[in-house]
Amino acid sequence: MGRRGYAPEDEKQFTGRQLELLQKAADEVLFLLNRGYDVKPVTTFVGNHYMFSERQRLALARSVSAKECIQKRINKELLQRGSKYFPETVHIDGFNTIITLEVALSGSPVFYCRDGALRDLAGLRGTYRITNKTQEAIRLLLGHLELLNISEAVFYLDAPVSNSGRLSGLIRECSLEYHISVQTQIIPDVDRVLEQMAGVISGDAIILNRCKSWLNIMPLILEQIDCVWKIQL
Repeated sequence: MGRRGYAPEDEKQFTGRQLELLQKAADEVLFLLNRGYDVKPVTTFVGNHYMFSERQRLALARSVSAKECIQKRINKELLQRGSKYFPETVHIDGFNTIITLEVALSGSPVFYCRDGALRDLAGLRGTYRITNKTQEAIRLLLGHLELLNISEAVFYLDAPVSNSGRLSGLIRECSLEYHISVQTQIIPDVDRVLEQMAGVISGDAIILNRCKSWLNIMPLILEQIDCVWKIQL
C-alpha cells in the first residue's frame, strides 16, 4: 500500500537547502499577501524566482496566509482561546481531516501552517482509497474527541468522491468503541455546509475563513503519533 501524500522527490524538495529556500520564500509570499495580492499569482511569481516545483509551490500556497486571514481564524478557534465550552456537536470535514491523519501516519510531509492549522499535499480529485492507516486515523480522531468530552460528531463526506460510502461505514464501525454519538452524512457540497457551522474541524482555509467557530485539534492528535514529518514554512 503506497504512502498517502508522499512523492519520492519530497526527500530532496523539503529538506536541507531546499527547505531553507522554502522558508525564505514563505516570508516573501506573506509580505505580498499582506499587501493585497492573491495567493496564486504570488506563489507563481515567488516560485518562478526560486525555480520551485509545483509541489513546493502548493506547499507555500497551503502554508502561508495573509495576516488578516490568520487573525480572523485565530479569533474563531475555540481551543486556542482556552474555551471550556465547546459545542455539543462538532462538524467534521471528513476527507480533509482523515487524509491529513493518514499522511502523518504514513511518514509523509505534514505542514504546520502560519494560521496554526495542519495541511498536507495529498490530492483528492474525486478518488479516494481506504488504506492500512485509515482505521487508525479514525480512531485517533474519535479518541481525542472523547478526551474533550464532545458528545456528538457529524462527519461530512463528499458524495462525488469514490468510496465515500465505504469510508462512512468504517467511521460508524469504529465509533462503536467510543462514547460519542457519531453520524455520517454523504452530501454533494461539504464546503458550503461547513462554512455555515460552528464547532468545525477542518484544515480547509476557505471553510476556516467563513465558519462560525472551529477546533484546531490536529496538532494535539499528531503529538500521539511517532516520527511525524513536520515541516514549518
